Amino acid sequence: MTAPIDRDPIPNRRMRLLARWGLGSGIAVVRYLMHRVPMYRRNRRHITEPVLPDFSRVLPGDPDTLQRPADGIGVLYHRRYTVAYTDGTMGPSELIQTLLGNLNAASPVEFSHFEPLSARDGDRLGVGDELVVRLPGPWDGPVRIVAVEDTCFRLATLRGHMEAGEIEFRAFRNEHGWTVFQIESWARSGDRMFRLLYDRLPVARELQLHMWSHFCQRVVRIADGIVMTNVEMHTCARDGTTGL
Repeated sequence: MTAPIDRDPIPNRRMRLLARWGLGSGIAVVRYLMHRVPMYRRNRRHITEPVLPDFSRVLPGDPDTLQRPADGIGVLYHRRYTVAYTDGTMGPSELIQTLLGNLNAASPVEFSHFEPLSARDGDRLGVGDELVVRLPGPWDGPVRIVAVEDTCFRLATLRGHMEAGEIEFRAFRNEHGWTVFQIESWARSGDRMFRLLYDRLPVARELQLHMWSHFCQRVVRIADGIVMTNVEMHTCARDGTTGL
């Protein structure tokens, strides 16, 4: 069953958009300044990336609505956020299944809110399901679930997203027996405005960092675990579009 069409007049939608921009951005900035997640950052720039997903492979759903990296502009960013915990009530599989049941449980919802585009009667998200990530500003983030496994799932961006690429959420045990949670993405800017805010100015980059670092922190709370590492953020910028 699909969601009803939004029939609000355009001025009303614009007013809601401006309100969401102001309120959400304001709260995000305050939280960023007052409650910054302890984090280790690593930033690199390479001409080539050792391993890239096959971005031309066939994905579930309508291919015409996908927004692949080749549809974007600018640098391809490979980002990875990692946190580890122990003594939690959830292992890798339980954690991933919990997130598939409710992504908003870990998301800072005053800044980013996941809304399904179809109702599943409380079921977990599955391959082919589409969501919109509501964000402050002129962009929303429509995505599609393109892969689901026991300990991971992947989303691909759709037309209108501020980025063009894929993002994967995964969990696993490391050599210490800790549960490791990772968010890994490969994406380019979806339009010139976002490229300006992300590449040239720190605004979008820092707000994105805020979103996913808090997501990692809340995952540990969901699992009722003891944090063993600070959130680690690795960024690799790949110049050029060869192979996309």
